[in-house]
Amino acid sequence: MSPLKRHTQVIEHHDGAEPTVTRKAPGRTTFDAIILERGITQDLEFEKWANKVLSYSNSPNKQLDNFRKDLSIEMFNEEGQLEIVYKIYRCWVSEYVSSPDYDSNAIAVAVEYIKLENEGWERQLLKKK
Repeated sequence: MSPLKRHTQVIEHHDGAEPTVTRKAPGRTTFDAIILERGITQDLEFEKWANKVLSYSNSPNKQLDNFRKDLSIEMFNEEGQLEIVYKIYRCWVSEYVSSPDYDSNAIAVAVEYIKLENEGWERQLLKKK
């Protein structure tokens, strides 16, 4: 998985009382795409989700709206206990790679990945026992 990253635009402006000092304020926030990778399996869920976006793009009325999903990313410690959960909002697949570059001399695992566009994320608080 790629890192969760967000960027907030900086808007510079001048205050009439102090025209020589530049003030800064936050502007629009954007969220970087998230890349999920896994070894190739018989599970077709990545491909099915990517195909929903393709169906939406080819639809004349753009009425297929189930290509977006809210996701939870769960991180576990070495003992298998849940430590961190991130809620990712309104994700959709902007890129899907179903097979790797094939190189007969390479010693590697075949990996597929999806690139998820999203409209924000937040860390969920876990209740401690």
